[in-house]
Amino acid sequence: MAPEPAPAARPAAGKGGRAAARLARRVRDFAARHGAEGTEGHLAYLGARGYRLVLVGADGAWGDLVAPEREPLEAAAERAGVRLREALDGGLAGRMRTGPYEWRRMAGIQLGG
Repeated sequence: MAPEPAPAARPAAGKGGRAAARLARRVRDFAARHGAEGTEGHLAYLGARGYRLVLVGADGAWGDLVAPEREPLEAAAERAGVRLREALDGGLAGRMRTGPYEWRRMAGIQLGG
C-alpha cells in the first residue's frame, strides 16, 4: 500500500491550538482507517522544513505529516491517542508495508530515475 500523502499546506506557527486540532483530526482519521489501537508514531527533525510525524497503523499502512514546529505534531498525536516512539527502530519499521509504489521509487533512485 502506498504511503498516505503529506499535507500540502503547513500550519501557521502562530496558530498552535488550531493547527494541533487540525493535525489531530488527520491523525485520528488515519488511526481509524488503519487500526486505532495499534497505531504508533515517530517524530523526526527535518531541518529547515520542520518536523515529520511518521504514523504506522496496526495493519502496516503508513503515512506522514509535516509541520514547521514540533509542538503541534506532538499535541496532535496526544489528542489522537497515538503513542510516540523515541526512534523509528526495527520493530516499528518492520511493521510498515511497502507496496509497488515504494519499490518503483526505490528502483528509480537506484537507476538514476
